Amino acid sequence: MNLRSLMPFGSVRSLARSGEADPFWAFHRDMNRLFDDFTRGFGSVPSAAGNGGSDPKLDIKETEKAFEIAAELPGVDEKDVEVTLADNVLTIKGEKRAEKEEKDKDYVVMERSYGAFERAIPLPVEVDESKVAATFIKGVLNVTLPKSKAAEAKTRKIEVKKAG
Repeated sequence: MNLRSLMPFGSVRSLARSGEADPFWAFHRDMNRLFDDFTRGFGSVPSAAGNGGSDPKLDIKETEKAFEIAAELPGVDEKDVEVTLADNVLTIKGEKRAEKEEKDKDYVVMERSYGAFERAIPLPVEVDESKVAATFIKGVLNVTLPKSKAAEAKTRKIEVKKAG
């Protein structure tokens, strides 16, 4: 028996095209496209500050006397950043708000982007909370967390010797 004789329109291609006319198939395709477009901006979610809601990138440096943390927050205003220290955990959180409007005689385009971010950094030793300082310069938040006197006293540098 010839399989083509059983097909309603005589070819596989016309059968595929007739499926596209099905309203449920079209709805399914449109919903998939909607979710793909919606989730396209979510890279490594979390969070936002120019990255659609992703976490800010951090540089953490430990010296003998302090921890120095630099957080990249492009496009974020210093008034939208909150820095807290509780139970030896430094938390940096904030929100980015950006609006762009383009006008011409025939059209207006307005783009808005909003996103919140939060990073919690556990500190391995106690810090002197009264001496913690934060500065915000050109989209970079710098936080200096001096170690407490007790933590400094417990720190001991160990000499590394060549074996053999």
